[in-house]
Amino acid sequence: MTWQFYERKKAIAHRGKHVGGPGNPDYVRGDTRGEVKNWNRPVGKTVIQNHFHNHGSTEFVSKSGFTQNAIDYVDRYQPNMNLFHKNKKVR
Repeated sequence: MTWQFYERKKAIAHRGKHVGGPGNPDYVRGDTRGEVKNWNRPVGKTVIQNHFHNHGSTEFVSKSGFTQNAIDYVDRYQPNMNLFHKNKKVR
């Protein structure tokens, strides 16, 4: 499955409109901006920080999950952020 197809599929699953492209979030649902990662490694803290500050993303969907540092960062500094591993909410 290509990353473009995975992004579109997850945007629809989260009831958002797929946007994508450089400098844009992967999907938008109202005021919520989401990022989708179709990586074979877990998403780390720095990726979450960069997308939050640069794109304003408050939802992250990852095929491979998240590192413990990323989960701890969201718990401590971004309590309104949602993390999803595949279809289940991690935080």
